[in-house]
Amino acid sequence: NIMSGKDGRPHPRYEDFEGKPTPVDAPIEERMREMLAERDDICIYDETLQNAKVIHFPAQKETRLLTHFYAFVFFADWKADLWSKRFVRDHLRYIDEIMCAAARVVQAVRRRSKTGSYDSLHVRRGDFQYKKTRLDANKLLEKSRDKLEEGGVLYIATDEHDKNFFQPFREHYDVVFLDDYKELLTGINGNYYGMLDQLIASKGRVFFGTWWSTLSGYVNRMRGYYIAKHKLEGYEDGTMESYYFFPDERKEQMKKYYPVKKPIYMREFPTSWLDIDKGIEEIHQQQ
Repeated sequence: NIMSGKDGRPHPRYEDFEGKPTPVDAPIEERMREMLAERDDICIYDETLQNAKVIHFPAQKETRLLTHFYAFVFFADWKADLWSKRFVRDHLRYIDEIMCAAARVVQAVRRRSKTGSYDSLHVRRGDFQYKKTRLDANKLLEKSRDKLEEGGVLYIATDEHDKNFFQPFREHYDVVFLDDYKELLTGINGNYYGMLDQLIASKGRVFFGTWWSTLSGYVNRMRGYYIAKHKLEGYEDGTMESYYFFPDERKEQMKKYYPVKKPIYMREFPTSWLDIDKGIEEIHQQQ
């Protein structure tokens, strides 16, 4: 009825939900309207699919599997929806070795700061396919300086090997990299360093990321989880102190609620963390 307009309302538009998140416990029709914004088809998980031994998702032109689980799965029961998101938050995470190593570095970076906090950046360079994001350091500084704490500690997560590239930042901030904390990473597999960068950057007071980067995107999802769990500023509307260097019109994407929008992989969306602990006290009381 929503897709055909038989419910008496026009097909839901993306703009209908900007800055207006649908309550997580809203009636099924209202939650589905937001999920269907700018969508033109749905797939019902019916008896045939439930009985199938294998479900194949073909990778074809215009089809990508590099995307977010919550963007394609809808539960009629809002409690089941929130349970699935909590399950991913609490169990589908990095192994303890990575989490503990990152915590050691976060603690060290905070101790370096006079305020006990630090700002963070993710500057993706290397072989990133979106070359337009490869701005020079002066331009990156120009786009982020209004939000960063002058003279404060700045943690930079990056795949740029030449750290002299960031000299313009050193003139304004106490810049540190993962390389500066190698003594805390003894025995840690070097293949884990990207994940460590991600976790450490997620604890920044303010975070600047690279648009289109799934690493930057997941930093924001982890920030969202933390904000929601501890009821910090932004927990009620899914917003946070995160920004993007480029494009200019995307700089403050995380400062306003936006529903899931294609192309989905370009960023993370607050529906994955907003109010996902709702109803959990009731569950605890029942047990």
